[in-house]
Amino acid sequence: MRFEVERKFLVASDDWRRAATGRRRLRDGLIVQAGGGKVRVRLDETRAWLTVKGPRTGLGRPEFEYEIPPSDAEAMMEAVCPGDQIQKVRHSVPHAGLVWEVDVFEGDLAGLILAEVEVAHETQPLLVPSWAGPEVSADPRFRQTALLRLRAETGRPLTLDDVLASTPTAA
Repeated sequence: MRFEVERKFLVASDDWRRAATGRRRLRDGLIVQAGGGKVRVRLDETRAWLTVKGPRTGLGRPEFEYEIPPSDAEAMMEAVCPGDQIQKVRHSVPHAGLVWEVDVFEGDLAGLILAEVEVAHETQPLLVPSWAGPEVSADPRFRQTALLRLRAETGRPLTLDDVLASTPTAA
């Protein structure tokens, strides 16, 4: 088991693009959300994973991840979570000794860009890059489960303004 501590930020400018060292296209499907945790399937261009995330404690949570055959992930996406999917391109951006991941969302969330970075613990000092905007780590509106729920409620593609205008709920 791994304990993941993640900090998440809105992105204020495109300056991160100059420092990006890699990218990959991701598709996430929400299988189930219960008890403060979730199970999701994730697929990139060549690999796939099942991820089980436990309830949050502050900014962290237990995480279990298992690689699975991409064909199984595709079948799960179609059979188990056809409407509960998020597509994004994840860019790796090194900054001050850490690798930030900038997610550029596509599909119904096109236009939303979030940056996240994993840290060892919540109080780890963090040098935030100039291209990062306000921190939204503790804001439940920016969790993928909340974005999926809001998209389902509105029945249309979402904008950042839609997310900011939504009522924060535990996700």
